[in-house]
Amino acid sequence: MLLAEDLLLLLLDDEKGTTPGLWVAVRVPLGAAVLAELAIDDAVELEPRESRWRTPKIRVTGATEQDDVLAAALQVVAQKPRTAVDLVGRVGDGLKDRLAERLAGQGLLERHDGTVLGLFPRTTWPAAASTHEAQVREGLRAVVVDGAAPDERTAALAGILQALDRLRPVLGLSGAEARAAKKRVAELTKGDLATKAVRDAVEAAIVAVTTATTAATSVAVIS
Repeated sequence: MLLAEDLLLLLLDDEKGTTPGLWVAVRVPLGAAVLAELAIDDAVELEPRESRWRTPKIRVTGATEQDDVLAAALQVVAQKPRTAVDLVGRVGDGLKDRLAERLAGQGLLERHDGTVLGLFPRTTWPAAASTHEAQVREGLRAVVVDGAAPDERTAALAGILQALDRLRPVLGLSGAEARAAKKRVAELTKGDLATKAVRDAVEAAIVAVTTATTAATSVAVIS
């Protein structure tokens, strides 16, 4: 299972098959999850920061990917070095339905084709089985709430969910528990879980989601 597939399962409403509560297009966090996985696989890296005024760009390392989704994303990154903010939307374009089809093929989602207002076609992806999603939630809770030893994938997943402000509802957190979880995630994404190159690239992907979410929220408030 890809990190982006786990993320999509957590973002989808199990009954409605939609992604409620997001201020930003779902392609952004899905693209960030793919970038994070490429970094964890050492397939991409963040350029060294040469100036405080210049945002470092992500570039390929020369490694290859066997998974078709990751391989396609790697081709996008290989076109030319771009910032994570620029890449997440490009990498995530069309990814929701592509990943959902794969998950449906594994019996985890169902495809429902319908219309909105009887006019506009819409596809939703309600849950068909919840076992894997429940395992992902348990793994997240163990690390974020119970203090279990983390791994790179769980830290990246928690960071993206936190950037989307979806960690609390996904894990059912509130009050002091939610505040402690937020602090824990900040420590995880900047901790010594991997090489500096991987940490930097994963953090860049998370920052890209935060930037897009903040911008979308600001536009909504002004409107």
